[in-house]
Amino acid sequence: MRVTILGEEVLRKKAVPVQTIDDEFRTMLDDMFETMKVSNGIGLAGPQINDSRRFFMIMLDDEVRRVFVNPQIMGTSEKTCMYEEGCLSIPGEYEEIERPEKVKIQAFDENGKSFVLEAEGMLARAIQHEYDHLNGILYIDRGDPAFRQEVVAKFERRAQRHAEKEAEKEAKLRKIAAKKANAATKKGA
Repeated sequence: MRVTILGEEVLRKKAVPVQTIDDEFRTMLDDMFETMKVSNGIGLAGPQINDSRRFFMIMLDDEVRRVFVNPQIMGTSEKTCMYEEGCLSIPGEYEEIERPEKVKIQAFDENGKSFVLEAEGMLARAIQHEYDHLNGILYIDRGDPAFRQEVVAKFERRAQRHAEKEAEKEAKLRKIAAKKANAATKKGA
């Protein structure tokens, strides 16, 4: 699956609830877990695969697949901690982010069963990071504003270069098609 990148509109939208948890949805979750694993990530949210529904998944070093559908954070600890975060949607960029040490969340699993989870440490951090994606918030929004501006500008330049390359490619393809059409016309005349 293709992971959306900073600058794509879906990453800034508030996600809508998942209406149906069925075999098709579970197959997509399997594909997402594979994508996350191949990308060396520990979490992936719907908006990161261009799906504006409220769900995310996490798999830490313990290899336990955790799926959160229509999650709701019920509370967080007052005590916070700093930790360097990155994101598959913002490749190559990392920043120390302060978040609550503990979180309590309610959600549905991939079978539609409701659960409540109290988490701490890396799992709590990953839950909060992925939950933010469902609200159009990226980790760079929670850190140093100067770092955020720098990263956004970098990705805007990257997107501009990509658009220019695509336009060049299209122009070359049109030129080739025109030459072929011209040659076919001459041959037929």
